[in-house]
Amino acid sequence: MVKVRIPASLRSFTKNQEVVEVAGSTVGEVLAALEQSYPGIGPRLLDEKGGVRRYVNVFCNDEDIRFLEQLSTKVQDGDRISLVPAIAGGAR
Repeated sequence: MVKVRIPASLRSFTKNQEVVEVAGSTVGEVLAALEQSYPGIGPRLLDEKGGVRRYVNVFCNDEDIRFLEQLSTKVQDGDRISLVPAIAGGAR
């Protein structure tokens, strides 16, 4: 099982759980399993083409999947995935 850290903005889908465990051998499979276990969370993470939404950052063991193999990044039991919504803004 892979541990997925859920941001506060999406915890309503996971019954307020900060960390959930789901199975999968790639990040994409883990996100699909997350949607199966917690319906409604998937569209908040993936766009209509199946890619990660541009305002969502996905980290696998503290590495940004954009610099790995994206949704094809391999995972193993005990790995950690963190879902981090992008934050916009800056100095004026």
